[in-house]
Amino acid sequence: MEPEEKPITTLLFDYGGVLAEEGFREGLAEIARRHGLDPDWMLRQGMDAVYDSGYVTGRGTEADFWRLLEARTGITGDEARLREEILQRFRLRPEMLALVDELRSRGFRVAILSDQTDWLDRLEARDRFFHHFDRVFNSHHLGMGKRDPRTFRVVACRMGVEPGEVLFIDDSPGNVERARRAGMKALRFENTEAFREALDRFLPQ
Repeated sequence: MEPEEKPITTLLFDYGGVLAEEGFREGLAEIARRHGLDPDWMLRQGMDAVYDSGYVTGRGTEADFWRLLEARTGITGDEARLREEILQRFRLRPEMLALVDELRSRGFRVAILSDQTDWLDRLEARDRFFHHFDRVFNSHHLGMGKRDPRTFRVVACRMGVEPGEVLFIDDSPGNVERARRAGMKALRFENTEAFREALDRFLPQ
């Protein structure tokens, strides 16, 4: 006999690409164009460098990240200006924050799970959005990221729920698949309208 499926009590949101525009991708694309490089290639290099330098999990510094990315791609520039190319492109989506508030008012717990560096703290200082959420899990402080499937179970445990009670929302197919393998329900985010429609399947009135 199949065990009864647990109802969703908790929603776990990615930051860049879901709650906000994806500044890391767009910022690196602009840096790539200025250096005559392919933006998609630059994004892959950036994603690997932020992990390989340890910056995304708090084991390395921002300087370590930029040094490694420069060594691998040949880009040059002042660290602060390169950072700003990325941070200015993280723009919150007000309609998503309104939806988060709506879900919270209906009794659901809501949290962020983001593979981010201490840049997320800078973005919070600029935009003040953490208060919309019950918890914020940032890989830089958590010490592990979404490339590690264990992360999803650790976060569920810290929220005091079982993975099956969590709906995880991310724009990365790989992250969505790893969350599902960890026992969570998961949705790949495409746009707010499609997300609202999908929620009706997971959260019947």
